Amino acid sequence: MATCTHTDRIREVTPKTEGCEECLASGNTNWVALRMCLTCGHVGCCDSSPGKHANQHFEQTGDPIMQAFKSNRDWKWCYVDKGYVE
Repeated sequence: MATCTHTDRIREVTPKTEGCEECLASGNTNWVALRMCLTCGHVGCCDSSPGKHANQHFEQTGDPIMQAFKSNRDWKWCYVDKGYVE
């Protein structure tokens, strides 16, 4: 398992929205799962959702670590290191 080298970017954040920010703005609420950015609190839909807005947020901002949001699963993912964060 790769070690994440970006944990220094994790902040204490509050979710900016209760659902995917971009999907909500367009009136779409058909996401599969949500991810919250641990640098800024942006909430985006996962890669299994049509919009893939969590990944787009990473590509646009470089914020590396997302966490499962509103899920019964508890994990963090680093887009840069392509692995789970402990």
